[in-house]
Amino acid sequence: MNLTLSDRRVLVTGGTRGVGRAALLGFARAGARVATCYHHDEDAANALRRELDDLGAKHLVVAADVTSATDVARLADEVGRAFGGLDVLVNNVGADGSAHLGDLEPAEWHRLVNLDLTSYYLTTRAVLGLLADGSSVVNVGASSALRGRPDAVHYTAAKAAVIGLSRSLAKELGRRGIRVNTVAPGLIDPPEGTGLPPHVLANVRAMTALNRLATPEDIAGAVLYLGSDLSRYVTGVTLNVDGGM
Repeated sequence: MNLTLSDRRVLVTGGTRGVGRAALLGFARAGARVATCYHHDEDAANALRRELDDLGAKHLVVAADVTSATDVARLADEVGRAFGGLDVLVNNVGADGSAHLGDLEPAEWHRLVNLDLTSYYLTTRAVLGLLADGSSVVNVGASSALRGRPDAVHYTAAKAAVIGLSRSLAKELGRRGIRVNTVAPGLIDPPEGTGLPPHVLANVRAMTALNRLATPEDIAGAVLYLGSDLSRYVTGVTLNVDGGM
């Protein structure tokens, strides 16, 4: 069997940087038609458009806030008009955060949960009618959700809920042959937005069997696998991509 992605119609949320960008470019290089969304960074979006043009990839890059049901509905409409349907959905948008529970304000709790969990529900629901029978949904979670992390109850709670979302949707959508899985990355280098000091990063590296942090491409490889026919009998799983923590 080969990694066959030619002409697959793929939507990756948050595809202008990090894991999302690496996955989107990976799909495009493998011959897929790709779509993504971004919220604010027009410069990053334009840079991505240029790289996709250089690859000769058919693509759609849309400004949308995936925590807004209205924006997500518009995104789904644009993808439907451009591609006619979807074969792969990658829910990737998310944010990290750190706060002691006593200092964690409700507004910050809701902000992170909306980005890391609610956006997955909104996007999957909006594109449900576009997903072809036998398609694949890949939700990007976090391996720390399986272990817990101090000073990050909002982040780990949301990422743990992504696992439940994936397992339930795998059973609900399996009757159409749609597979739903979670990729659970470890800490990614550079660890943007974590606020972790160098000595903590060194400790995390030392905890991994491979003695290094992940790259976005490491995680993208797992996403491409779950989006391809190589994983055609894999559903409802959480694939840890954390270097063996």
